[in-house]
Amino acid sequence: MFSPLQQHLLNDYQQDFPLSPRPYQDIANTLGVSEQSVLDAFKRLSDQQFIMRIGAIIAPNKMGVSALMAMAVPVERLQHVAAIISQYPEVNHNYERDNRFNLWFVLITEDADKLQQLINEIELKTALKTLYLPLLSDYFINLGFELDFND
Repeated sequence: MFSPLQQHLLNDYQQDFPLSPRPYQDIANTLGVSEQSVLDAFKRLSDQQFIMRIGAIIAPNKMGVSALMAMAVPVERLQHVAAIISQYPEVNHNYERDNRFNLWFVLITEDADKLQQLINEIELKTALKTLYLPLLSDYFINLGFELDFND
């Protein structure tokens, strides 16, 4: 299902993504392929929804202001509301949960005023209220995992 290049990209670059002016070229050099091959492979993985984004995960409140948000969304509107929320570049970890509050996401903005403005805008666009869950304790969860392509 996945090409050898896609397998490497999925397993080897969940963490330690090159931080350089040409990260895709750095990956290409390491894997012995062209930069365009790396870009094309990532695009295919994205188009097929095997990856959602490539970007940093920043510890809460280290840069700007972070907020864990939850919403109680009618099931028939869940995909539509999730798509609205996912359009914001300030949104990270938008996911469904089996709960009355069935849509959860993290917002990261530069300051508290921008955070409140974004919350208001989301509520206006979705016609739903949000639940703001402030950070009381900081936990680190390693989101990387090794994929077994042999099955």
